[in-house]
Amino acid sequence: MDKTAAKNFMNHCEAMNIQLSEEQLCQFDRYYELLVEWNSFMNLTGITEYAEVLQKHFEDSLTIVRAIDPEKIETVIDVGTGAGFPGLPLKIAFPHLRIVLLDSLGKRVKFLNKVIEELQLEKITAIHGRAEDFARKPEYREGFDLAVSRAVANLASLSEYCIPYVKTEGAFVSYKSGKIEEELQNASKAIGILGGELKEVRKFSLEESEVERSLVVIRKKKMTPKKYPRKAGLPAKEPLT
Repeated sequence: MDKTAAKNFMNHCEAMNIQLSEEQLCQFDRYYELLVEWNSFMNLTGITEYAEVLQKHFEDSLTIVRAIDPEKIETVIDVGTGAGFPGLPLKIAFPHLRIVLLDSLGKRVKFLNKVIEELQLEKITAIHGRAEDFARKPEYREGFDLAVSRAVANLASLSEYCIPYVKTEGAFVSYKSGKIEEELQNASKAIGILGGELKEVRKFSLEESEVERSLVVIRKKKMTPKKYPRKAGLPAKEPLT
C-alpha cells in the first residue's frame, strides 16, 4: 500500500473531524483489496488505483459530515449502493450506525456480503432488490433517520427512490457533482410531492483535489403519499418534474 496516500487519507479525515483508529484504517485497506480482487471479474468500479480509491470513493463517502452529524443518527439506508459507497465507509468510520445497503444487482450484493464478513462488521445488511419495491415493505418504509445515495440518476428520480424510506424529520442526502442548479430546479416539484423540503446544498472540492462535489440535503417534513414510489421503472422513465 502507498503509505503517502494512506497518510493523506488519514489527514483529510482528521480535517473533517473524523478520527480513525488503526483497526479502522486496516478495515479500509482490506476493503480496498477486496474491491480490486472482485473488480477483476465483475464491474464494480473504474477506479482501482489505491490513492484514487481512498480519495474518490472512501473520503468522498465520508464528506457527508459536512452536512450531517452521523453521531446524531442511528439508522441509514444506502440506495443503489453499488460497490458499497457511501454506506460501507460510513459504517467503518461510524460503527454505531445501523445500515442497510440496497442494490438491484445480486452479484454486487454477494461482494458486499463478503466485505461485511471479512471486516467483521455488525449491524449492517446488504439486500438485493429494487428501491421501488422495498420502499413499499412496512419494515423499510419511513424506517430510517437517513437515506443516502451516490447513484447516477437525476435528483427527481432519486428523490422518489429514497424519500419514502426516510422518517418524518429525517433526511435524504444525495451526493452530486458541482453543477447542480438545473437538476435542483427540475426536482423541486418531486421533492415537495414526496414530502420533502430542500434544506441546503453544500458545495466543496475534495481535499487537495479539483473534484467538485455537492451534497443535496432534503429534510422529510411529512409522510410520503402511499402511491409513491410508483412501480419499478417509472421513476427513471417519467420523473416527477
